[in-house]
Amino acid sequence: MTDTRDREVLAVLDGLYQAWTDNDAEAFVAGYTQDATSILPGSYCVGPAATRDRMAAAFAGPLKGSRVRDEVQSVRHLGADAAIVVTRSAVMMAGEAEAPDGRWVMATWTLARRDGRWLLAAYHNCPA
Repeated sequence: MTDTRDREVLAVLDGLYQAWTDNDAEAFVAGYTQDATSILPGSYCVGPAATRDRMAAAFAGPLKGSRVRDEVQSVRHLGADAAIVVTRSAVMMAGEAEAPDGRWVMATWTLARRDGRWLLAAYHNCPA
């Protein structure tokens, strides 16, 4: 069972994945800090604008109509204003009911609470 703090943190991920399903790059980064970093194999973005631009291009092209299946592995709080979430995730392309085994990644999300709001400060994934 998750506590209130866990639900608040996971709501950031829920919003991000809803934006993904909507193919909305602006909403995708709405919960990012101004100095957020995003690291994926072959990609390093600093700040929400860089990630927004990368996602806008992907949503207009290969990720159009895709969605993400996300399985939370753990939520750890590092004091009152920092949390780390580990997930196992896979992109399901338009029309797919399941993601192929080779598409799964393990991800680490670092979130910070600023002015009472949880925001994504860093993201990293690698093949599962």
